[in-house]
Amino acid sequence: MREYALTFVIAVAVTYLLTPFVRRAAITFGAVPPVRDRDVHSEPIPRLGGIAIYGGFAAALLISAKLPHLQEVFVYNTWMALLLAGGLITVIGIVDDRWGMGPIPKLAGQVAAAGILVSMGVQLLWLPLPGTTLSLGPWLGAVISVLLIVVTINAVNFADGLDGLAAGIVAISAFAFFAYYYVAAVDQGFERQSYPAMIAIILAGVCIGFLLHNFNPARVFMGDTGSMLLGLLLTSITITVTGQFDANTAANSGQDGAVGVHHGLVVFLPVLLPLLVIALPLADLVLAVVRRTLAGKSPFAPDKKHLHHRLLELGHSHARAVLLMYLWAAIIAFASVSLAVFDQPVMILTVTTLVALCAVGLITLPRLRRRRRRQQKRSSTKDHISVAKERSRSASETMNDA
Repeated sequence: MREYALTFVIAVAVTYLLTPFVRRAAITFGAVPPVRDRDVHSEPIPRLGGIAIYGGFAAALLISAKLPHLQEVFVYNTWMALLLAGGLITVIGIVDDRWGMGPIPKLAGQVAAAGILVSMGVQLLWLPLPGTTLSLGPWLGAVISVLLIVVTINAVNFADGLDGLAAGIVAISAFAFFAYYYVAAVDQGFERQSYPAMIAIILAGVCIGFLLHNFNPARVFMGDTGSMLLGLLLTSITITVTGQFDANTAANSGQDGAVGVHHGLVVFLPVLLPLLVIALPLADLVLAVVRRTLAGKSPFAPDKKHLHHRLLELGHSHARAVLLMYLWAAIIAFASVSLAVFDQPVMILTVTTLVALCAVGLITLPRLRRRRRRQQKRSSTKDHISVAKERSRSASETMNDA
């Protein structure tokens, strides 16, 4: 665990220290686009923060390769694939953040980066099913892997609409992945120092390091440079973790009452967790495509009707809208992890339901406040009218007496 803690600190520190330099370089480079109609900030803010994220990730990855225990988990093709694919997606993001890029070239670049990962061994070869496993084979596995990577990249990109939103959601996902794999590895007797856990803790570190500059009010944006990179790294954890557990073994051990595998979720969670954690951005992505298609627009046409925009319309402040999105991501992620690794489903579901109800209450709070203010205003108006009528009546009676 000490190696993980040191790796996390390195990722946070390097990303945090690099970000101001990247910010100044973005200003010099001209990567400070004007405010658009759909933006929620009022002043131009430099982009390209993803360069600092990539620098922090690469530094933490290369340094961890020298640590006594973690160096044993390195597989050359895998970590080289992440550096190369991450480098490519960062370059694509730089071009898009500085000069702009059409949706088709950007999609082609995302597929190319995903292809690098797959060609160097980061791909799904089987999928867990209840009581069995589905062998995908190299070609079908490659196609599904590329599709999963591209979808996750764009879902995280969609989440990057408020200060700190994408970095915070991905950090929550990475922490959940780390907790899931570490507890499951202890339970099933796997080696606690593992490649997926290491990548997860590095990803959490770079997100936190950047978030210190990016939370509202943000001084720099990660841009597509960062959001696409985070999506790529998040999916790489999903793919590498999936191959660590065998569904048949887990199912058999679950019959013996082992913690975590009793519910079978320990096998399926690697595939489900990233989709669950980014459920809101993913739903936002689907709704945006449907909404724009029905309106006769391109699915890639921007608008101001995303979930975070709706939270702002409800009356939430910028920071509170982001924290609410964090809360929902944490509820989904850690409830899923808890169900997978602890044998107390009733308690977990009860606590999750209570927290979710509190989250719903927090979302509707501004509307309730507005309704209460309107009622108070109407009540005050009625009181004023009543007082005016009473005064008028008193004045009439006085005149009649006179």
